[in-house]
Amino acid sequence: MWPPSLTGFPLGQWTADARRFHARGNMDANRIAQLEKLGMIWSHYDVAWEEGLTAARAWATEHGHLLAPLDATFQGAAVGIWLKNARAAARKAQENEQGRTEGLPVKSSAGALSDERREQLEDIDPSWCPSWPVTWQRCFHLVRLHLDEGGTLPTTPGDVVRQGEDLGRWVTAQQVGWDKLTGVQQWMLEHILGIQPATEDEKPKPRTSQAQKWALHLTAARQFYEREGHLQVPRKHTETIVGEDQEQRELKLGAWVSNQRSRAATLSPERIKQLSAVGMRWS
Repeated sequence: MWPPSLTGFPLGQWTADARRFHARGNMDANRIAQLEKLGMIWSHYDVAWEEGLTAARAWATEHGHLLAPLDATFQGAAVGIWLKNARAAARKAQENEQGRTEGLPVKSSAGALSDERREQLEDIDPSWCPSWPVTWQRCFHLVRLHLDEGGTLPTTPGDVVRQGEDLGRWVTAQQVGWDKLTGVQQWMLEHILGIQPATEDEKPKPRTSQAQKWALHLTAARQFYEREGHLQVPRKHTETIVGEDQEQRELKLGAWVSNQRSRAATLSPERIKQLSAVGMRWS
């Protein structure tokens, strides 16, 4: 309870004035010591950092990690954005240090995260600033947490969803995209989570490009022409072909030929020539 004599005291303004006097060198050592004993933070930037750190620590206590998404907040504080800026500052500090090691000139340390502040964040969560996307590290942490609690490895999309992350979908994506991961990520997945890369049979077939689809249908049209002697294909006709990969495909050739005829004005001269060579009638 505030004493009655201090009711309505403008503490915020008084604190701001104290910081201003300190910055000008107009405050004696005794008063400085008294305020610092109460936890006074002299810099506005330091105040903002401490407020952000307090919110981030509270968010981590609630969620179990410091890998917050960009829109994460805690009691109105934009924790996600604050952490994003802290990571950018940490990376700048790392780049500066690497430049010094290599003997390169470092223009400025402004905006770089100090070792003390980095340690403060690492004390909360050592993995707060990964070399890869934060989303990846967050999902990794959530899968590990799920396994530590006795769960089985989720491998089906929608099977396990935690903190808005579809862990089954994420695990599947890691298995399929194994070759795109760094060696460290692969090691973490294999030795900590027990995830193995997908076999060739388990990988989804690559999507057929528009150029490949054209080539397949042209092959079907040529095959029909060589067999029938014309390209007057019934609208509902399906042509079966064997591709270069020796895989059998059934193509709706009749509908395709009809569509090419109606799109003649937009086809390239080369494609018109290819179709004309296998008996295409354009009208």
